Amino acid sequence: MPEIGATLREARMRQRIDISEIEAETKIRAKYLRALENEEWGLLPGPTYVRTFLRTYAEALGLDAKLLLEEYKIRHERPSDHDLMPIAPPRRRPPTGPRRGVPRWVPVAAMLVVLLTALFALGKSGGGDDDGAPTEASVPASTTMTGTARRQRTTTTTPTARRRPRTTATPANVVRLQLVPTGEVFVCLENASGKTLINGATLRPGSTAGPFRSKRFTMRLGNGNVRLRVNGRTRQVGGGSPMGYVVTKGSVRRVNPDQTPECA
Repeated sequence: MPEIGATLREARMRQRIDISEIEAETKIRAKYLRALENEEWGLLPGPTYVRTFLRTYAEALGLDAKLLLEEYKIRHERPSDHDLMPIAPPRRRPPTGPRRGVPRWVPVAAMLVVLLTALFALGKSGGGDDDGAPTEASVPASTTMTGTARRQRTTTTTPTARRRPRTTATPANVVRLQLVPTGEVFVCLENASGKTLINGATLRPGSTAGPFRSKRFTMRLGNGNVRLRVNGRTRQVGGGSPMGYVVTKGSVRRVNPDQTPECA
């Protein structure tokens, strides 16, 4: 596979996109975009930013972001310290049985003596009652642990899992549209629900409008001084005045201006 930076640069130049346009769309500073193209990884803030910038830049150019990320991981990322730790044999637990030289019946006999002593003391303290009802022996609370307490103790000792940043997936049928004027141009733009996104504004070179997201766009243009970026790909418009266009996931279709919205 070619170098990562060369792949990004060739894709951008093949589409005739200036790096300032990518900066406006992705909100990534131009110096970081040039560092990606030149594979100057040391100029970027860190590996996490490298992966995020690389994914965003590749998607803006219509490239396979997953393939470029795998290539970056293989060529430039080092395995973590945890991956390099040798596998140690499991530690043996110390024996929990009685000590050597002490018969097993000795602890049992000691427990019986303590229990009988406690019962005798309780019976003696309750001997003054007329009904002679036996008194129940209470077990110290410190010797037992309820199931709830055990669950709480287990929960508090469990290490917190590291959360990964969520990525918002764009639905397959949604179009991402951005307008890049090359000269002064009148624009009237509506989305699929009929909402006016640009209400008869005159766009000037050096500015951008969008990106907008919808399943379908209908627009009226005063002239052809504008480039349309549809899902990261640049589309040129024809000549004429006025012009109408319908933009969907699979096409940019020119229509009669009477079929397009009329803005104030």
